[in-house]
Amino acid sequence: MHLGRVSSLAALLISAWGTPTPAPPSSIPPSDGAGSTGSMTPPPAAASMPTSLPTIPATPGTEKVGGDENMAPTSVEGDAPLDLVAQIRLLARVTACASEGEVPSRFDPQIVDSHCKLLASLVGQWTKHWLARARPFFDQVVPVADLPSRVVYPFGGGDLLTALVVFPRATEITTLSLEPAGDPYALENLDAGDLAGALTEVRKKMNHLFAIGHSKTTDMGHMAKSKLPGELAYAVVALTLHDFEVVSVKYFRVEPDGTLQYLTQRDLDPKNDAGGALGRHSPFSSVEIEYQPRSGGPRRTFRHIAVNLDDVHMEADPSVLRHLEAKGQVAAMTKAASYLLWWKEFGKIRGYLLHNMVWMVSDSTGIPTEQARSAGFEQIPFGRFDGPFLGGGNHPTDVFKKLWTDGAEPLTFRFGYPDSSGHDHLMITRRAVQK
Repeated sequence: MHLGRVSSLAALLISAWGTPTPAPPSSIPPSDGAGSTGSMTPPPAAASMPTSLPTIPATPGTEKVGGDENMAPTSVEGDAPLDLVAQIRLLARVTACASEGEVPSRFDPQIVDSHCKLLASLVGQWTKHWLARARPFFDQVVPVADLPSRVVYPFGGGDLLTALVVFPRATEITTLSLEPAGDPYALENLDAGDLAGALTEVRKKMNHLFAIGHSKTTDMGHMAKSKLPGELAYAVVALTLHDFEVVSVKYFRVEPDGTLQYLTQRDLDPKNDAGGALGRHSPFSSVEIEYQPRSGGPRRTFRHIAVNLDDVHMEADPSVLRHLEAKGQVAAMTKAASYLLWWKEFGKIRGYLLHNMVWMVSDSTGIPTEQARSAGFEQIPFGRFDGPFLGGGNHPTDVFKKLWTDGAEPLTFRFGYPDSSGHDHLMITRRAVQK
């Protein structure tokens, strides 16, 4: 039995986009300082899910990419990028209740159906209490026509869901965090008796994202060690809810020049790992997922890069910075980021954002006001901020309090952390209007 299946999950999401909601804030005055590398493509039209899988194109030869630019391929047998779409579609069917495919016969279908019903209930609450308020807000304030179609989300592990809400027309989304993407073979290797507990863990962690608007660091750490891959589970739930299907899944490492080297079957053969790299680092740390609307349309790309973004690691290995810089201008977001962008120890990723982004949404863990203004940005606050949610040093509390005190429109939903008094807040950081 296929749960009233979670085409009902996608239906809950789609129906919410037309749900009556509180009046959105008045329009933010336009800024003509934002550049563009091509406006975002129109959103897909809602459509029923297909009853069969589309044909997947043959996997091309090995390629390196920087941003999305293909380098010269080779055709050496065994060196073609390993496409693990079948494994991730299976994960989507079981954990995210996607409509495609069947539950493996060794698993009890009643366990999956029960999981899907419980997940649908959680999604329904999230849709009613968060999405129905957030969707019209972002429709009002995100200047779609003026934004680059590429989005960079530092400290964003596990939160593709929110990125797709804020930037539904993005053609490329990159999240970066410490957590690895996870083993695509985990479900295939899962003991049947462990399925119920593993799915309970997925629901528990997804509910934290639904309920508090961000993935808790402790949750991400636990999911990285769980029997199902946490980052992948979060991603396939997000894509399923937004009515996308996965069409290609490749793992990669970032080369020193910022290009991507995709994992091959040859790489997984221990006898070819002479340097022992795969023994020291998981080959399944960073992932690229291509997806498209179930109703049809161009492919889009989600990448998660497992990386430590502090200056010590960025100086020792600047490959990720080279990769990000190759994207050109980007839109950006961050939230619930432990205020790391306030810290001097994270100057390189902060500097990258100030040099390359044209527009950013964040909670108070975004870029401090004085540094943003010095780089030619202005900040527009929403909600209320009395002080940081987390204590500790490096906090420009007085400057941020003044930003919100000087005038902020109301906010009716949580975006990342609350403030020290439990108030919802966010801010938009954008290139200032040239006068």
